[in-house]
Amino acid sequence: MQYKTIALGLIQENPELHERLRSSRTLLSTVNSYATELKASHETWKEQLSQSKPGSDPSQIASEAMELAVQELIDRLSSESPTDESEALSLDAAMNFLRRHSPPA
Repeated sequence: MQYKTIALGLIQENPELHERLRSSRTLLSTVNSYATELKASHETWKEQLSQSKPGSDPSQIASEAMELAVQELIDRLSSESPTDESEALSLDAAMNFLRRHSPPA
């Protein structure tokens, strides 16, 4: 897997964050950090899905695990982006916050 490529692509989808990291010369270290987190999350999800869906095709498990891991990183990046403090949280944002801070079922 190209975890660094995925992490960089997600950062680039947020121009303000990308520019802030680039201008502070922390883009590379941040990409490396997020890539490491993405890989760990992917491995964790693969393990959890393998246990909850025994007998499933390993490539299907890996794909589903990657989707979940990428969504977690997207949620994290969106929570770290500067937002207008007067902007109300959406229901989706609130649910994502709760999911991130709740233990897995």
